[in-house]
Amino acid sequence: METTDFISVQLICKHYNIPQDFINRLQEFELIELKMESNDFFIHKTELKRVEKMVRLHYDLDINMEGIDAISNLLDQVDSLKKQITNLNNRLRLYEDF
Repeated sequence: METTDFISVQLICKHYNIPQDFINRLQEFELIELKMESNDFFIHKTELKRVEKMVRLHYDLDINMEGIDAISNLLDQVDSLKKQITNLNNRLRLYEDF
């Protein structure tokens, strides 16, 4: 495992002043993926922005884990739809040029 691509859960918890249980619950809801190496858990650096969003939703807006799960799924669907729209617009432009 390339350690430069992963950040320790302990370090994240310390930086954001959150309990490690919060990160564990995110994993239980399959909102993030944790990797275990030498009895320590790590998060891939690409998921850090996602974790930050969830920390803000939970601690700043007081949204429970079920709400975070629902919001996360809806945001994923919105991103997917945006990509589909972009692809369809690109295909449409291809036909408009004829």
